[in-house]
Amino acid sequence: MTTAALALGDDALVLSHRLGEWAGHAPALEEEVALANIALDLLGQARFLLSLAGDEDELAYLRDAHAFRNVQLVERPNGDFAHTIARQLYFSTYQELLYEQLARGRTALAPLAGKAVNEAAYHRDHAEHWTLRLGDGTAGSRERMRRGLEALWRFTGELFKPVEGCEADWSALDGTWRERVTDTLLRATLAVPEGPRRVAGAAGGGRQGVHTEAFVRTLAEMQHLHRSHPGARW
Repeated sequence: MTTAALALGDDALVLSHRLGEWAGHAPALEEEVALANIALDLLGQARFLLSLAGDEDELAYLRDAHAFRNVQLVERPNGDFAHTIARQLYFSTYQELLYEQLARGRTALAPLAGKAVNEAAYHRDHAEHWTLRLGDGTAGSRERMRRGLEALWRFTGELFKPVEGCEADWSALDGTWRERVTDTLLRATLAVPEGPRRVAGAAGGGRQGVHTEAFVRTLAEMQHLHRSHPGARW
């Protein structure tokens, strides 16, 4: 259970932080609020999941990068807005499908999954809306969306590597994920990326503590205040 709670909790925590980086930089005020709300949903999920594995603050702020078990997809830099939407489409589609399965299970993850599946469905709907709008928009927005989808495609295979403690049919999840993502991209007049869905040279990827340089920098920023004032109470 600890393995699953850490893996899913780290996914949510890291992506929440990435989306939070859009504060003050989103293309429109309405979208800034939407991204902030998604980030808060994910932070709530992370707090519950990490509390199943130990002290949530210690796990969030006092672990080194190699101790985190999030997939590399969620730690990728935001890039432009289309790049962020591509990352969100891939991840939220996966998370909704996974939580649907976990909600029907008997593990300690079921209560969280039963609630969070509705949040994930909203996140996926938001990402789909923007994928359609950008893909079937101007030539410039379509090209940006295409670049984002292709750049992140190779990070999606790791989503479906089995996680100890998660009662899920990973092969079925992968197949359904591909069907849903393909349907969205075709409706957006975008091609499904054709490259491999794995990161070359990543020995097991983020689930085994192998992370990118960008994540190390982001983690240092996220943990700076807590580490600078140990034991502080607000």
